[in-house]
Amino acid sequence: MKLRDYQQRTIDMLYSWFYENRIPEKHPCLVLPTGAGKSLVIAALVRDAIEKWPETRVLMLTHQKELIEQNEEKLKKLWPLAPLGIYSASLNKKILHRQITYAGIQSIRKKAKELGHIDLVLVDECHLINHTEQGGYRQFIADLREINPFLRIIGLTATEYRLGHGLITEGKDRLFTDLIKPVSIEELIGQGYLSRLESKPTRFILDVSEVGKRGGDFVEKLLQEATDKDEIITAIIDEVMPLASNLRSMLWFCTGIENAEHYAEHLRALGETAYAVTGKTPKGERAKLLRDFKDGKIRHLTNANVLTTGFDAPNIDGIVMARPTLSASLYVQMAGRGLRLKDHTDHCRIFDFAGNIRQHGPITNVTPPSRKGSGKAPTKECPECEEILHASAKYCPSCHYIFIQDDEDKPKPRPTLHHDDILGLEDSEIDVSGWTWRAHRSRKNGKFMFKVTYHDVNLVGDDVSEYICLFHDGFAGQKAVQLFSTIYHQGKGEKGFFFASDYQPMLEIGTLKESEIVRSFCAKQIEDQSDIDILQAKRAMDKIIDALKRKISPPKKLKFRKVGKFHEISERIW
Repeated sequence: MKLRDYQQRTIDMLYSWFYENRIPEKHPCLVLPTGAGKSLVIAALVRDAIEKWPETRVLMLTHQKELIEQNEEKLKKLWPLAPLGIYSASLNKKILHRQITYAGIQSIRKKAKELGHIDLVLVDECHLINHTEQGGYRQFIADLREINPFLRIIGLTATEYRLGHGLITEGKDRLFTDLIKPVSIEELIGQGYLSRLESKPTRFILDVSEVGKRGGDFVEKLLQEATDKDEIITAIIDEVMPLASNLRSMLWFCTGIENAEHYAEHLRALGETAYAVTGKTPKGERAKLLRDFKDGKIRHLTNANVLTTGFDAPNIDGIVMARPTLSASLYVQMAGRGLRLKDHTDHCRIFDFAGNIRQHGPITNVTPPSRKGSGKAPTKECPECEEILHASAKYCPSCHYIFIQDDEDKPKPRPTLHHDDILGLEDSEIDVSGWTWRAHRSRKNGKFMFKVTYHDVNLVGDDVSEYICLFHDGFAGQKAVQLFSTIYHQGKGEKGFFFASDYQPMLEIGTLKESEIVRSFCAKQIEDQSDIDILQAKRAMDKIIDALKRKISPPKKLKFRKVGKFHEISERIW
């Protein structure tokens, strides 16, 4: 089983982070979108750690038996002879003393002493860990650190925020100190690894204005009381069904057990195959229902708080959100069930009766509430057709309404648009005639970077620029390494050497690891910038640029959007 390029990039970026952050008090979180293959990344990290350091003991923690099973399956496919033990009461397995342990936190949280010395802990769905020094995860990790003070912890999640708190890296007592984001949903869709999500505004919207809140979200009992009414269920089903004639596999998110059962009953009354899966569904029956749903024998599956994480049914082509939430994580998890590639279509239709898109924004640009504010997401509504768009949108993808600009006389190029406001994609597109690379020095911090300008074939069009901050620290530098590697790999056409003949060593570029070496090598040419001749530093940058020009060609097309005064490039097409 071979890793995809972005999965290998994830591991390379993680190792780079560890190289720069060697103190045991710092812990990274890998942010990978739903469908990016976290299980395989975990498997590769586990195998790599033990192959490089044979005495290493590794523990993978999560909260669901389904995730344990998925992660176990991927590890065995990647490494059939892995010395793996499973510790989970739900799976009736309790093996503690193997070199690798995959465990459920509920089962193992009081077993630190029996488990013994652990070198590396990986936590799947790590956004569930408390941001204060409380809860089962935090106490168990504290117990492990008493045994090994140098324990390193790696988190993995698709949603890097906690309900009512903000980012998991915020707060005095937070566990995770840094986020590593190797790939975005847009990139995975553009590369054909994920399906598109499409959504349209619904005529009916659930009214939860009088529903009480607790712990940052709606009180479940009160939420179900406000929404579990025949007239509401009928209105939603009556709106969905005429639009769902070509949909084969529909997942419904409901506000509670009774609500899920009532939706299934109403659908069956229309002659549809529909069943509810809830916390009360017996294990055997639940397994059969999920299997039949995946096999296409059941068209509608309603659920209450059980089919978010750990549930994969790739052919889902319709999602009905009848469950309002103030949790950005839950919203992304619900929408994420439709991102998997399908056998019969290239997208999944989202019916949002809960107002979740309006509350949280497109899943590519979710703005979770901060600890101090209500944190409404940056969206707006088209005055012509009521499409929900990101606040920065200049055009409506449905009716092509043009929002009034400050300068009405300026020509407005018509971008390539998509009917998928839940993804927040309102890209412009240009044909590229060429590009210019030059050395640029930040006025703010004095650091050098590459400025790349893409020239529009249409001479009246605006050029598009981006900055590659290869010599910056932290996430900005890591992201630049990823971008530099992508541009070089896609633009070089054939393998070649990056450096001019007078540079040593001669390094062949094409993988992230090598571009990290390039970053370090180039940085040496311009280090201690306060003490050297600025012209000398720029000459070193110019030599690097000259070598680049001989080896890589510019893309033919560019997709981008304007964010403030900067350009955000979503796709380069060679």
